[in-house]
Amino acid sequence: MKRKAKAMGAAQSSSSRITSPGSAASSSASNGSSLPVPLEILEEIFMKIPPDHVVLNCRLVCHQWKEVADSESLWRERCRRERYHISDASKAPKDWRLFYFLCRKKRNLLKNPRGEQQMKGWQVLENGGDQWKVEDVMVPHPDVAVRKNFVTSFDMCRKAQLIDLVKEGYSTSFMDDFQPDIRISDWYAPRWDCGSMYEISVELLNHKRKPIKTFTPKTVLFQQWNDQKWNQITHVFQNYGPGVRYICFTHGGKDTQFWAGWYGIRVTDSCVEICPAGAT
Repeated sequence: MKRKAKAMGAAQSSSSRITSPGSAASSSASNGSSLPVPLEILEEIFMKIPPDHVVLNCRLVCHQWKEVADSESLWRERCRRERYHISDASKAPKDWRLFYFLCRKKRNLLKNPRGEQQMKGWQVLENGGDQWKVEDVMVPHPDVAVRKNFVTSFDMCRKAQLIDLVKEGYSTSFMDDFQPDIRISDWYAPRWDCGSMYEISVELLNHKRKPIKTFTPKTVLFQQWNDQKWNQITHVFQNYGPGVRYICFTHGGKDTQFWAGWYGIRVTDSCVEICPAGAT
């Protein structure tokens, strides 16, 4: 009942502007009855209400409100107004409401991408030399909010995360039918006084965790006495076919001069995003 009252209150000011004292609806109300608001007008009212309230509150008021709150036209129009455009017109989503919320809540699916929580969230696959370490950035990152990075040592260091798409809210039907763009990115940098190497591999996996698509570029090598600037690598998976259920993100490296300590490649601000409206 609280939700119903909240929803009625949210739309009261808007609906009061629809009718005037001389209208048929007002006349009916004065006789103790009321007429339903036309669906197209109710839809326009819902456009001005926060989307979470439309789903959690408005659709519980009555059958008419539920019909509009669940309508394809409402969410397709919200997508249009908020510029969530599909990149491939041949892949129109079956569920525009789901498409809208996934666009609106696009996020990095990797946990602890900058090392602010040390190694939490990462599975260490190789921990060579003096092992992985988290340090402050040596040179400013293009994003001033990035203050930490992971550092490799004198033997191979590699870490990974496995993303379960269903647990992250991406249904099997959405992934199979719509196949949204999957954008990955990573930042890496060498030390100026030591050579190093950097590797990355990202796999789209099926329900048995077998690869469907893989991005594995060539190993990047840095010579000693370099400019130690930050470099970004990006890739967008498109048209990868049905069956993707997991994403495995793996990266790492080492120094190439076998120096004790942490002179190897530095990595930070890694990212995996599902982009229903297309990657940017």
